[in-house]
Amino acid sequence: MTDAPTFEAAQRELEEIVHRLESGEAPLDEALRLWQRGEELYRLCRDRLDAAEGRIEELASRAEAMKP
Repeated sequence: MTDAPTFEAAQRELEEIVHRLESGEAPLDEALRLWQRGEELYRLCRDRLDAAEGRIEELASRAEAMKP
């Protein structure tokens, strides 16, 4: 099993996939493969952003609780 890419690497790869698909140059089989990979990367990025948002909210709540 390979390690998941960093958020930034996943975002870059997703941007490359979008560009490739928007160009219309990919053959059908490749376009389908790219679309599937793009969905995987989108979910990975979304999940990481959701986790970061939750962590930020938790830290903000702690900081608020520490105010005199």
